[in-house]
Amino acid sequence: MTTSHRADERRFLDERGSSGSLAPNGLNPATIMEKAVRERIVDSYFYKEQCFGLNEADVVDRVVEHVSFIGGTYGSTQKPSPFLCLAFKLLQLAPDDAVLQEYLAFGGERFKYLRVLAAFYVRLTRRAEHVYAILEPFLEDRRKLRRKARAGTSLTFVDQFVDELLTKERVCATSLWQMPKREILEDLDLLEPRVSPLGDIEDLLEEEEEDGEGEEAVNGDGRDDGDDDDDVEVLDDQGRDEDERSQRRRSDSDESGRAYSSERDRDRDHRSRSRTSEGDGMDVDRGDETSQRDDR
Repeated sequence: MTTSHRADERRFLDERGSSGSLAPNGLNPATIMEKAVRERIVDSYFYKEQCFGLNEADVVDRVVEHVSFIGGTYGSTQKPSPFLCLAFKLLQLAPDDAVLQEYLAFGGERFKYLRVLAAFYVRLTRRAEHVYAILEPFLEDRRKLRRKARAGTSLTFVDQFVDELLTKERVCATSLWQMPKREILEDLDLLEPRVSPLGDIEDLLEEEEEDGEGEEAVNGDGRDDGDDDDDVEVLDDQGRDEDERSQRRRSDSDESGRAYSSERDRDRDHRSRSRTSEGDGMDVDRGDETSQRDDR
């Protein structure tokens, strides 16, 4: 007996609403996404052409070939992205944990969108303690991602996207089910306390406070009286040096002033002598003219 596939996937939506198995977190995979988003996905050209009859292995090829950005619906027509269409296909396929680990283990630039797709699916279908345990290691993934939305295209990173999955209520046009806080799961002994790559923040703060107190002790009360006397002597020497420099500046200014005054006096005497000689020459000329008139 062969099973016929329907291109519009209405069968998945109809059967999962009543008798289909639930996701590990207890949600119905067919209704995790909003109805309006599901209808756009099922009616989209990409879903009908590229997502028909896929299995878990084919999803890898589709992601590598067609997914170049993350997002839900984009553009003025709210077109569903290939990323969202393949996420909906994973809800239909319901891959087990071993397959998801293979998706997440792929590295390199070619498979970064496969990793975030698997992380998105884990957030939609797995229990809270498993979500934290699976996704938190990828908070150190610094690879770049393109994000496309109604406003346009922007840049993000894998670790930032994973952080949004753990902290936000809506990602990629999908409302995420509300998980309990990590502290609550730690109190219930469902999770071990998370160790930051930077170390324990409280220990780092205490070390900084101790270092600051040690520096204040060395620079402040830690000096003895001999050091104070040395400081006073140094200040006295600096004061004497400053007085000597100021006296030299005053003497230099006085000498320059006297030199300027003497030079100014010499210029005045020279101008006066020049005017006197010019006056004598004019008198001689007038005398010659008078004698010439008398002779005539």
